[in-house]
Amino acid sequence: MRPYPCDIDEHIRQLTTLLKQSIEDGTLSNPLMIGIHSGGAWIAEILHQNLGLTEPLGVLDISFYRDDFSQVGLHPQVKRSELAFDVDDRNIILVDDVLYTGRTIRAALNEIFDYGRPAQVNLVTLLTRNGRQLPIQPDFNGFSLDLAGDERIKLVGPEPLRLVIENVSS
Repeated sequence: MRPYPCDIDEHIRQLTTLLKQSIEDGTLSNPLMIGIHSGGAWIAEILHQNLGLTEPLGVLDISFYRDDFSQVGLHPQVKRSELAFDVDDRNIILVDDVLYTGRTIRAALNEIFDYGRPAQVNLVTLLTRNGRQLPIQPDFNGFSLDLAGDERIKLVGPEPLRLVIENVSS
């Protein structure tokens, strides 16, 4: 595992600015924010505070919604999803740390739709990397990175937030 040199705070500031502009111009009127456990929830917590959103922050654990659940099994630290609001006809800001294959986002959308039917869902990611398997792209992205097939990047935190690259072939 090696650290990836990146100014996470600067990328979060950029995302905050883009989201504020979209809220102010009415593109994202009266949004609700949902973070995907765990890295996406950490980023969402910061963005939620930076944007001054008044409704509670939602958190999803998509473990039971994954399409590879039968292959990878249950992770020992499954958390509860917490959506203390009605998603029907609302503008949702869905936050994840790393967009890789798109399968996590697909699972998150499935779970959100089990709670209701939002007006729209906008995806925010700190980082997108190569390797997409599903046609999913972020509406707001901090930065992009190409990695080798045997590498993965993950957000470690919450204090301090940092990105690390792991070699998964060993």
